[in-house]
Amino acid sequence: MAYTLGSATDGQAHSVRPQHCVTRVELSVIASNLLDRDVASKSDPFCVLFHEVDGNWVELGRTETAVNNLNPVFGKKFQVDYHFEEIQKLRFALFDEDKCATQLYEHDFLGEFVCNLGVIVSNKKLHRPLILANGKPAGKGSITITAQELSDNRIITLTLSGRKLDKKDFFGKSDPYLEFHKQGEDSKWMLVHRTEVIKNTLDPSWKPFTVPLISLCNGDIDRNIKVLCYDYDNDGGHDFIGEFQTTVAKMSEAQNSVEIIRDYTFLDYILGGCQLMFTVGIDFTASNGNPREPSSLHYINPLGSNEYLAAILAVGQIIQDYDTDKRFPALGFGAQLPPDWKVSHEFAINFNPTNPFCSGVEGIAQAYSACLPHIRFYGPTNFAPIISHVARFAAQALQQEKAAQYFNLLIITDGVISDMDETRDAIVQASKLPMSIIIIGVGNADFAAMEFLDGDASVLRSSTGEEAVRDIVQFVPFRDFRNAPKETLAKSVLAELPQQVTQYFKHRNVPPIKAAPE
Repeated sequence: MAYTLGSATDGQAHSVRPQHCVTRVELSVIASNLLDRDVASKSDPFCVLFHEVDGNWVELGRTETAVNNLNPVFGKKFQVDYHFEEIQKLRFALFDEDKCATQLYEHDFLGEFVCNLGVIVSNKKLHRPLILANGKPAGKGSITITAQELSDNRIITLTLSGRKLDKKDFFGKSDPYLEFHKQGEDSKWMLVHRTEVIKNTLDPSWKPFTVPLISLCNGDIDRNIKVLCYDYDNDGGHDFIGEFQTTVAKMSEAQNSVEIIRDYTFLDYILGGCQLMFTVGIDFTASNGNPREPSSLHYINPLGSNEYLAAILAVGQIIQDYDTDKRFPALGFGAQLPPDWKVSHEFAINFNPTNPFCSGVEGIAQAYSACLPHIRFYGPTNFAPIISHVARFAAQALQQEKAAQYFNLLIITDGVISDMDETRDAIVQASKLPMSIIIIGVGNADFAAMEFLDGDASVLRSSTGEEAVRDIVQFVPFRDFRNAPKETLAKSVLAELPQQVTQYFKHRNVPPIKAAPE
């Protein structure tokens, strides 16, 4: 059996696999200018990593001890599971080892740093001062944390053909197909891929196919691969034609057209420097009710919250870690504004149209609470203006050669929408841009219109019939999560965002700003 090897004509994988953003991340730690707790020599530091579980710190691991060293570069790495849609609080604590100590607290404390894993990932390399238990700086001590994804994202595209295969069928030629098997650590063979069957030929050319390198050979280009050729029979008694063994390395040497490319993940883009730009749009229409009355969806209860605030905090506290300056535009729609009381469908809730940015999610919450007494709820409920507002900024990033920015609009609404055709048109146009839309429905209204915009059941079309090039809308009704922890709402709302980000950049062949080494 002869074989030829090649690559798909465009060198790319054509299918987008569902991507649940749970992956393994390796954290490397360097400390500098640590406090010197030893009398006769320098400190002997080690680092302990904790993560927060139900309000308690649980130890994940420890580095080795760096003897007599105030500027340690720890060789032992920490490995943690990364979940984009969760707040993962970490604590890096450094201690000077006391060989007589049996409990952690008996070692001398050198300082600590606490942050969310999302902050480390979005910065890739984070340098921060160490803090003592009393909140004061630990001298000039500092910590540097570097994150790296622990997954092999390379894919290989192959085209195979056979020549002069054995004739196995009595009344015709063979119906050949191929099976690819990799050799496991126990030396047993495991099926990896099966090609399609080509009917009635002794000179088959199978369709190009793409598989992850980790699946084909565990990422080891020198690992043995066995290729078996069979003649397909309807009764399942497939006739063996022949086999050969090879490796990815040998195939690459035999044909220059064997191509191994990197299949970029969401973390590749984030670690590479992509910023997730966050804008909030808030529904101030009359259907929400008078905010001074407890029946209103905008009424702030004695605990200082309502469903609008809960939605802002649940989503914002996750996504703010992926924007370095943490300044977010917060816009309202459907209200009459002073002094002339004209209706606006796109206004800054801080009443500063030239600078609608709020400092962090807490800043959004403060601006929201402060604006309520100064506006009149009115209508209609128009989404299109606020979608188009964010789309204008996303359009400016359309020509980016590297994945630098991706825009996210969170719309919180009571579900009654007035400009459906214009909204459909705006979403279809936004689907061509680096942009996603999250809609959270508050109250108990009929959200059928929101579910239609979500596009999960069918492809969203504009009023003229143009199809959205991809699904960019995620809708979630808040009422489904009223009695659940806010983390549950965030997981549901943000579940599709990593896939939407990677789908956009991969479809347009836009690489990360800084790609991780192979």
